Amino acid sequence: MFRHASRNSDNIKYYEVLGVPKTASQDELKKAYKKAAIKNHPDKGGDPEKFKELGQAYEVLNDPEKREVYDQYGEDGLKDGPGRGGPSHNPFDIFETFLNPRYRSHVRRQKQGEDVVHTLKVSLEDLYNGTTKKLSLSRNILCPKCKGKGSKSGATGRCYGCRGTGTKVTTRSIGLGMFQQMQHLCPDCRGSGEVISDRDKCPPCKGNKISYEKKVLDVHIEKGMEHGQKIVFEGQADEAPDTITGDIVIIVQLKEHTKFKRKFDDLYIEHTLSLTEALCGFQFVLTHLDGRPLLVKSNPGEVMKPDQSKAINDEGMPHHKRPFIKGMLFIHFNVEFPDSGILSPDQCRNIATILTPKPSKKHLTDMELDECEETTMHDVNIEDEMRRKSKQQYREAYDDDDDDDDDDEEDDDDPMPRVQCAQQ
Repeated sequence: MFRHASRNSDNIKYYEVLGVPKTASQDELKKAYKKAAIKNHPDKGGDPEKFKELGQAYEVLNDPEKREVYDQYGEDGLKDGPGRGGPSHNPFDIFETFLNPRYRSHVRRQKQGEDVVHTLKVSLEDLYNGTTKKLSLSRNILCPKCKGKGSKSGATGRCYGCRGTGTKVTTRSIGLGMFQQMQHLCPDCRGSGEVISDRDKCPPCKGNKISYEKKVLDVHIEKGMEHGQKIVFEGQADEAPDTITGDIVIIVQLKEHTKFKRKFDDLYIEHTLSLTEALCGFQFVLTHLDGRPLLVKSNPGEVMKPDQSKAINDEGMPHHKRPFIKGMLFIHFNVEFPDSGILSPDQCRNIATILTPKPSKKHLTDMELDECEETTMHDVNIEDEMRRKSKQQYREAYDDDDDDDDDDEEDDDDPMPRVQCAQQ
């Protein structure tokens, strides 16, 4: 199991660090470690390297299984043993655990970092063809020099101002025999619960444990993605000590297109025809979102009516994750009529001979026409007219209420007594 480790490896170093013999008991180890650790604690002006060595030595010798391996094979045995890596725990954690066994679970508990959300504006062409966008951003990362420890030695001490909790509680009097407690961040450690001596602070991050990084993300826009769809980069958000890094979430935001409209996997466009095209046939070239020219034309003898729509299969948006399947392309036709006075009387008669009007249900005689009263039509916007009438009806109803109130006042001032009918 440990045949790669030599029995001649140094196996007395940890005992010498603690100042105890190899036959020392557990109680003797604890007393020696406590005395030396308090003396060499960095917060008390001690040597950080010596404090770190004390923690490593005590961590190994206090564990009966590790101590047995160390006594036989030294530090090399601890490294070669499966699942046993060398001592690597924070010496301050070891010290705090020695004083309070429940401290380790407190400091090792990690919180979930927040996600960072960005919006990315894309065109309809991007969603139709697929593309890759580059997004440049800045984020916090653990200082690469100290690996997020904040100190050159890798050690931190518990803040004595808040006893490692990161918060302080103050009490003030608010009345006779009444007190109020307020909790706030510890100003000494800024809520971290840890302090680092000035001479041991990491120079690049100045003890803050984090630095800044500029990062460029390649955001892949897949064919058929929709407005509001999310693209997630897991574990790429801001880093922080004792925190599980959150995600960067990219939200796709579709820019409005000048020609095409999208609804799910279908595309819609508007096209205006002249009256001649609507009656006699038409053809035009439509440039699609991928640059392909599509020839759109009517069937021989087909007449297009205003507000009529046509559909072309498999020319809509590609399905997301199945881009070989596409929706439909809908074309809504508008018909533009010529202006009044553009046709001469002869042209009107020629058109009338071609476009035979539908026969009336009743043929009017000249005498009947003479008896009719002639009318005059004018242009009108129905929606505007309805709004005008609605406002007028509201004003009239308001005026009627005022008239009723006036009548009631006149009745009150009437000097004539009211006559009550007697029952017979």
